[in-house]
Amino acid sequence: MGCVHGKCCSKYPSSSDGDSGRNREMRPYINKHILTQRSLEIVPVPSHNFNLQYSILSQHGYYPDSVERENQDSFCIKTKIQGNPNVHFFGVFDGHGQHGAECSNFVKDRLVEILSSDPTLLDDPVKAYTSAFLATNSELHDSEIDDTMSGTTAITVLVVEDTLYVANVGDSRAVIAVKEGNQILAEDLSNDQTPFRKDEYERVKLCGARVLSVDQVEGLKDPNIQNWGDEESQGGDPPRLWVPNGMYPGTAFTRSVGDSTAEKIGVIAVPEVSVVRLTPNHLFFVVASDGVFEFLPSQTVVNMAASYSDPRDACAAIAGESYKLWLENENRTDDITIIIVQIKDMSNQLGASVTDSGVDYRPTMMRSVKGTPDVATLSGSETYNSVRSDLSDLQQSLQHSVSINRSAAIVVPSPMHQRPSQLDVG
Repeated sequence: MGCVHGKCCSKYPSSSDGDSGRNREMRPYINKHILTQRSLEIVPVPSHNFNLQYSILSQHGYYPDSVERENQDSFCIKTKIQGNPNVHFFGVFDGHGQHGAECSNFVKDRLVEILSSDPTLLDDPVKAYTSAFLATNSELHDSEIDDTMSGTTAITVLVVEDTLYVANVGDSRAVIAVKEGNQILAEDLSNDQTPFRKDEYERVKLCGARVLSVDQVEGLKDPNIQNWGDEESQGGDPPRLWVPNGMYPGTAFTRSVGDSTAEKIGVIAVPEVSVVRLTPNHLFFVVASDGVFEFLPSQTVVNMAASYSDPRDACAAIAGESYKLWLENENRTDDITIIIVQIKDMSNQLGASVTDSGVDYRPTMMRSVKGTPDVATLSGSETYNSVRSDLSDLQQSLQHSVSINRSAAIVVPSPMHQRPSQLDVG
């Protein structure tokens, strides 16, 4: 969800049981449409003898008041960074505001270029990531693009041999699927940066931001009652950031690239970077804009992705369900972009070596706020040394828990555009 001048702040009606739309049970599709122009790519990581098989889908949003509005999402996949066959980049950029598409396209090009040209990248990926985001932000400010009320969020994954470096700015998300026994669990690789987070709320307040919902800033609700619940269960009037004496910019996130006006009240481009060492129990990871996660929890996205052997079908099914849920809850949809990267053929040697080496392979998150990192261990899967097994049994069990049509990759067509949905190549 972006700013009031971009993705808007419409109310999302609750479901009949009192939960928001994002917690509803999955339902079969009513309208189906075959997705076209899908691609499937494979890139090897020779240092550890495994492969990354991936697919991308970017679905244009439906805005009834602006049917010709361009897709403000963009994505970037760059393999063999610095000519190194073991270094690969995946990123999704969710633009917002009047010039959101220009911002997201600028950032998706420049961020990876700056990252690729940094000679310290492999020595200190976390530092290089932070520097690249800040440099890209400065370049966007200095460009011909008007980013005073426009910008982009960014969720990116840099694969360096058997390690993922996940840099996040904003409210898009990366999730990894972890096999534990006969279950596949979703572990968030990023933490949405919104005023729902107490630390982010307090940070922007210190920078002078007013944090209020639209109803509060318009005087319809008491601005002194600042209790919005949590992001997963909240309805459609989230807390937003406003300048002290104005009704702008209204951003629902606390970090982004661009947004020079919001930057004055604490919306920064410093990424939070998480670091995860891959093991045979890591099956795939998902990188997606909040058009996917607005109504679908991370675990549901992982369940759906795990139920397909082909990531092209998984991307289409998840995008289709997201699109459908948007239309059930609003009269529009957000742009939807998703990358699914399957981790194929990883040996069990890493898991078997944990005991021998004494190395703790549990993922850690390095959070960098204003350039000062601190390290905290993420909760989640504790068992990483079992041998990776065939997924067929798991996929069969998931078919019973996710109510989706497995016969075809589908997306829900826009009510105004009854034609094949196209893959927007960014």
